[in-house]
Amino acid sequence: MERRQRGVSAGLLLLLYQISQVGLQNIPSVTLGVLVLNIFLFLNPVRPLPEVCLSVNEAVHRKNWQRLLLAPFHHADDWHLYYNMISMLWKGIMLERKLKSIWFAYIIAVFSLLIGVVYMVLELLLVIILDDPSYEMNCGVGFSGVLFALKVLNNHYNPGRVSSVLGLPISSKYACWVELVAIHLISPG
Repeated sequence: MERRQRGVSAGLLLLLYQISQVGLQNIPSVTLGVLVLNIFLFLNPVRPLPEVCLSVNEAVHRKNWQRLLLAPFHHADDWHLYYNMISMLWKGIMLERKLKSIWFAYIIAVFSLLIGVVYMVLELLLVIILDDPSYEMNCGVGFSGVLFALKVLNNHYNPGRVSSVLGLPISSKYACWVELVAIHLISPG
């Protein structure tokens, strides 16, 4: 995992600009809290990325379970933070207003933990199926898994909508999958 630069950068400035355009008063409390937490931890990481990223080797074999809590809230670089937090901003505004703050906070907390567990189970399955132990070493950080789960939840609560993915109109039912592939093509790894 590459070491990222700390401090104010283009992605962070653009994120702060986008938040100011929406207006703090228009962002529900839990969504704003998640944005602030992620920005704070980007500027002041708990530990270097190699020490917070989530992998089967670190979490399961070395029993470093705190990575389940830390990995979702750390980002590889300013653009990783930007894309994740812009997505959080829009999904959070829509879902928190619909579900109310306490329920939305609960969902964020549960998704933050469960996504890490699912990630490790999938990596273990790859080790078994492909007979390749290198998958135990894959180490990830970021909020993308939580955002994907929120997108699926948002599609459930708002059926029949059309989303724009890279400028193409796509049924919201399939947009989360198209978005996942697009993200992988734009920013592999």
